[in-house]
Amino acid sequence: MKKIGIISDTHGFWDEKYEYYLNECDEIWHAGDIGSTYVADKFEEMKPKFRAVYGNCDGTDLRCRYPELLRFKCENVNVMIKHIGGYPGKYDPSVKSQIIGSAPDLFISGHSHILKVMNDRDLHLLHINPGAAGHQGWQLERTVVRLTIDGNKFEDLEIIKLGKNNSVL
Repeated sequence: MKKIGIISDTHGFWDEKYEYYLNECDEIWHAGDIGSTYVADKFEEMKPKFRAVYGNCDGTDLRCRYPELLRFKCENVNVMIKHIGGYPGKYDPSVKSQIIGSAPDLFISGHSHILKVMNDRDLHLLHINPGAAGHQGWQLERTVVRLTIDGNKFEDLEIIKLGKNNSVL
């Protein structure tokens, strides 16, 4: 059993709330637009294992450090993470053939700043976009997601609100 923290679109912003809510996780997965090596270093210094992909706003320093796409197994769940990935029924062309050809059990993307947790009934997968945790963008509320993976089951999914996005107030 593993507790997972899922975050995206920090855009160079570090919030101590990340540690508060994610430090108890076994792993933290960042779905891109990390925004700075400072933020990446802070996540890597935390106790949980840190996995990340780069996003369209991440520079060469982060693109050299993290891949564009991650595929791995957590417990008995096949996971795919890509920053620009779309969602069920509207997958991004850059990843659509991979999802359809070899569907993961869990597909995580960021980019849109829109929090979504959806089942793809056709491909039998769970899609999560944790929304945006930073202050850049138009989202009103900054969010992260936590869940537990036990074997091949998803349990205790939580949406955590970090506070208002000060850039749109």
